[in-house]
Amino acid sequence: MNKIFIGYDSKEEVAFQVCKYSIESRHISNQITIEALKQPLLRELGIYNRPIDQLASTEFSLTRFLTPYLSNYQGFSLFLDCDFIVLEDIQKLFDSIDKSKAVSVVKHDYNPSNKTKMNGLAQSTYPRKNWSSLMLFNNEHPSNRKLDLQAVNNETPQYLHRFSWLNDDEIGEISHKWNYLSGWYNDIERPSAIHYTEGGPWFKEHVDCDFAKNWLYEYYCMKENRGINR
Repeated sequence: MNKIFIGYDSKEEVAFQVCKYSIESRHISNQITIEALKQPLLRELGIYNRPIDQLASTEFSLTRFLTPYLSNYQGFSLFLDCDFIVLEDIQKLFDSIDKSKAVSVVKHDYNPSNKTKMNGLAQSTYPRKNWSSLMLFNNEHPSNRKLDLQAVNNETPQYLHRFSWLNDDEIGEISHKWNYLSGWYNDIERPSAIHYTEGGPWFKEHVDCDFAKNWLYEYYCMKENRGINR
């Protein structure tokens, strides 16, 4: 059974629900489970105890790196931000990776020039930016044992987001069609998964963003509780 963890932020409840719906409506088997990564619950359970970072852009900025631990270091697990919609059966992604790698990601060369991003938050740039927005973990890879509670609760954000617990050759590559940055890429008409990294149409200031109609279609299908034509 493959596991999927979606980052949850209380400011983006609707984005989380639409992301989850877009995955479930296209997945044709029962071989996945989907869980929300909710920071307050992880704190209540004693799993996550870092000081609250008032500058973090989301509540799941660092909890995402708990994915192997929450999977008991077994099997394969996908983490993705809540500001995604998935337009293909997610099993295709699990089937496409090099399973010998510790983690597989889209290796973006993403250096935005604008100074703000979603919800008016400050934009920051750093090496491997947005690589961690979608990560498919081989939880059983020995190197991922380094992502224990001690590391996730104490290592710097830079260490985690730059994949410093891994050697470069342990990071596999996923096609950018699975983490298609809205407003950045423009070479695929219908990607496999769209990432509204600079803000999606659930924010009024981004109602006209690239692929807004795709997100709104998922939203209204969810509201009407009906399937989506595959």
